[in-house]
Amino acid sequence: MNFFRIIFLPITAPIKFIQNHFKATLLVLLLIFTFKNADPSAVEVANLQQINLTGAIMDASLILEDINKAKKDTNIKGVLLVVNSPGGAVAPSVEIAYAIKELNEIKPVVAYASGIMASGSYYASIWADTIIANPGSMVGSIGVIMQSVDASELMSKIGVKTQTVKIGEYKEAGTPTRAWNKKETQELNKVIKSTYDMFVSDVANARKLKVSNHKDYADAHIFTASQAKEVRLIDEVATISKAKTLLVKKSKVTKAVWNKKDKMEKFMEKVISTTISQIGMNTTTRLSAF
Repeated sequence: MNFFRIIFLPITAPIKFIQNHFKATLLVLLLIFTFKNADPSAVEVANLQQINLTGAIMDASLILEDINKAKKDTNIKGVLLVVNSPGGAVAPSVEIAYAIKELNEIKPVVAYASGIMASGSYYASIWADTIIANPGSMVGSIGVIMQSVDASELMSKIGVKTQTVKIGEYKEAGTPTRAWNKKETQELNKVIKSTYDMFVSDVANARKLKVSNHKDYADAHIFTASQAKEVRLIDEVATISKAKTLLVKKSKVTKAVWNKKDKMEKFMEKVISTTISQIGMNTTTRLSAF
């Protein structure tokens, strides 16, 4: 028996090793196969980053994470912010805007309007080094809106009444259960006016415009790309190819290597972003184009 064991040892030993270390062996084989068949450019260190801002802006956590990663990564020399969004809530739009401002102080950011760069998404883009818009894009809508339904008639028809205990005259301002009274509307208008003034002030500072001329470039005007350039909301009308070429030049990289996310990561981010947007679409102060 020992004789046969010795004879077949060269065959059985590797088989036994594979059985005992199957997962590790499989992983090694997969890695060998992957790198053997990989495109040589895929293993190059990325030096440029594309960050996408799409859909309604109701939460900034995902895009802020991308911005912070690009900010900390010393290999990344420039960032392309691709925007196709009608805007959204005030706070996350402002968060993104100032994160882009901080990033642009360290490395160049080129913002590109691929479809809609309006209201909150325009706010988010104002501190980029350069703003370029697709010839067919819509830009602007610098304004603020607060909306809610008056469901009092519907509630009356189905026999539903609200019961409220409150302290503070304006605690119910914005309620959908009845029409707003005059004092509540005036109070909400103060909030809207203050937010609008902040929006205009930041746009004027970022784009080197005069606040006194806000009726020309703000006041919720929606512009075509060429019109937006005329009022100096953007720097150039061009395609994304030109935006990328400009970023390469500003970043001073000899060879552009873009940092790409895998398909699963993109899918999960889209699911999370869409879910948050749907949840957030209630009564709120918004920087929304439509």
